[in-house]
This record gives sequence, C-alpha cells and structure tokens, in this order.
Amino acid sequence: MSINLALILSLLTAFTGAVVAFDKFYLRKRASDFDAEINPVLNTTIEYSRSFFPVLLFVLLIRSFIFEPFRIPSGSMMPTLLQGDYIFVKKYSYGLRLPVIEKKIIETGAPERGDVVVFRLPSEPSVNYIKRVVGLPGDELIYDKHRLSVNGELVAVAPDADNPVTDSAPRFIEELGDRKHAILVTNPSNSMRDGRYTVPDGHYFMMGDNRDNSRDSRFIGAIPETHLVGEAVRIWMHMDGLEWPEWARIGTKIE
Repeated sequence: MSINLALILSLLTAFTGAVVAFDKFYLRKRASDFDAEINPVLNTTIEYSRSFFPVLLFVLLIRSFIFEPFRIPSGSMMPTLLQGDYIFVKKYSYGLRLPVIEKKIIETGAPERGDVVVFRLPSEPSVNYIKRVVGLPGDELIYDKHRLSVNGELVAVAPDADNPVTDSAPRFIEELGDRKHAILVTNPSNSMRDGRYTVPDGHYFMMGDNRDNSRDSRFIGAIPETHLVGEAVRIWMHMDGLEWPEWARIGTKIE
C-alpha cells in the first residue's frame, strides 16, 4: 500500500495551523479573562504546533507548487535516468494544482515533445511513473522496428558514437524536435508493441528511453493532462545499494 504523503502533509499542516489559530484568537483571551491555567497536555500541543506549523507550511508549499523530489525505481528510462537516481520535478511547468485533489488552479504551460515527465498512473493514481513525451494531443504515431514516426515524419535516430553500448545494449541518439536524447535498444531483432497510435485530445503519449524495457503508453494508453505531475529537470542524488553517492551524477540536467 502506497503512502499518500501529500495528504499526510496537508492534514498535519491544517491541524497545527488550526491549533495555533485557536490558541491565538480564543484560548489566550479566555485564559486572560478568567485568569485560568491551560491544561498541560493542551499547552504541549500548542507549543509543538507553534514550532512545526511554519515548517510544515513551507514544505507543503514548496512540494505542491515549486519542486518535489522523486526516486527512480526502475531502469525504464535508461540511459537518461538510472535506478537509484533522485530527481527534482518542477511542479509549476504544466500548471499549479492544489495538493491532494490535484485540481489545476493556474495554467502555466503544456508539455513539449521530448520533455521527461512524471505522471500519475491512470489505473492507480497513487503510483507515479516517469517517461518521455513523444506524442502530443492529436498526433498520429507509428512505432515499427524500433523506429518512431510522428505525423508521417520519421524521427531521426543515429548510433551514439561516444557511448555505443550501455549495459550490453546498443545505444542511440534520438532527436525529437529540438531535443536530443539517448535511447537503449536491448533486443534489436524483436521490437515491442509495434503499431499505429492516435493521441486523443487532452492526452500525451509517453515512452521510456529503454525502449524494450518500459511499460509506457504502448501498454497503458495515452496519459490524460489531468494526471501530469511535473517536468523532471535535474538529478540531485544517486544511491543504489552504494555506500557513498555517485558524485558524478549529482546536479546533472535531465535532457
């Protein structure tokens, strides 16, 4: 069972804020009028709430509207992202949404082809996925023998001259619009989920950079705009069973 951190953080912020407000606008005045002492348990609750409320509110605002940290749980986005990478996701890239209910309140932009995006799985919204946007609303896509076509135009792909092989898998450079990124083709002789796909209005077609090892829109369908969480922008830590972080990946921009 996954833990809804946004809900827990929102409830704690609301509770401590309510206690602080209750103390300031009611309890202090009542205690002064009647020269009464505050119950020790209540007094302790008030003191803790005064200490934690500003911190909780700050974290809630940052996490909900600015940046949220995520950990990469699998290799579906290799070689761009590795299992054990910790990344920052820019929450305001595609609109500001209220925490927990995820209702958009301010429009700030839309995904572009090539963006790396975190989204909530439509069949299980408590689970977050991360993939690359390859199809925009209304696009016609064809995926055939590891080659992607968008609206009748074949997406440019070339072998990666600098790193031809990653983990025994051929590595290529794919060009989506102005965005260049590396992809892996684990099994060149057996392409997965070849076919023609039409992206519905208000949806985005996502694919993992590890093309033969990614459960993406080829399997789960296009992703509704309402399920977008934000744009993955930078790696801030890498720990995957290591005693020390892999320093070289820290601060890497996600292309």
